[in-house]
Amino acid sequence: MELFREFRLKMGNSILAKKLEKARRKVSYTDINRIKSIGVVWDASNTGEFAILSGFHQKMNERGISLTILGYYPQKELPDQYTALRFLTCLRKKEMSYFYLPVSSEADKFINTKFDILIDINFEKVFPLLYVSSLSAATFKVGLFDKESGNSAFDLMMELKKPVNVDEYLTNVIHYLEMIKSGKNEQVEKNQYEKV
Repeated sequence: MELFREFRLKMGNSILAKKLEKARRKVSYTDINRIKSIGVVWDASNTGEFAILSGFHQKMNERGISLTILGYYPQKELPDQYTALRFLTCLRKKEMSYFYLPVSSEADKFINTKFDILIDINFEKVFPLLYVSSLSAATFKVGLFDKESGNSAFDLMMELKKPVNVDEYLTNVIHYLEMIKSGKNEQVEKNQYEKV
């Protein structure tokens, strides 16, 4: 058990809230055919989902969309399947500050990259990933609907039956992104919500 975990998380959330007050991001989306880049934030502790994400990477690659995944893996050593991949970077505990904030150059680069879409696959609300999703400079963010937090970080929210199947979730995300057409870089209404 980590010493003062609740206090540290509370302080981490406080730091995030202050950064969000200062953050400015223009929300925009055209349609799926104009997307060039997708960033995915993923709770990599469920290694069984890796095959699904690899398949998703392949599908997006076939559409000419660059996919970058930033995962969080809580153990010291990464599973072999997570290493030596250009599209996947995994953060570990040693790359977190005392208040669970990511302190790696990979996390900073991901946060500052203006992905056309950010897809959040952080169903357990792991704080370092929540931090990255919240501060991401992506122009359109997609995540799960959560009554408790209000999901203010997301522009499109999905509500799926729990436990959430990652493959079904990604299929629905792409389905709804294909349905949205907003013209030439028009701003879209924030916090659209889809119940699936």
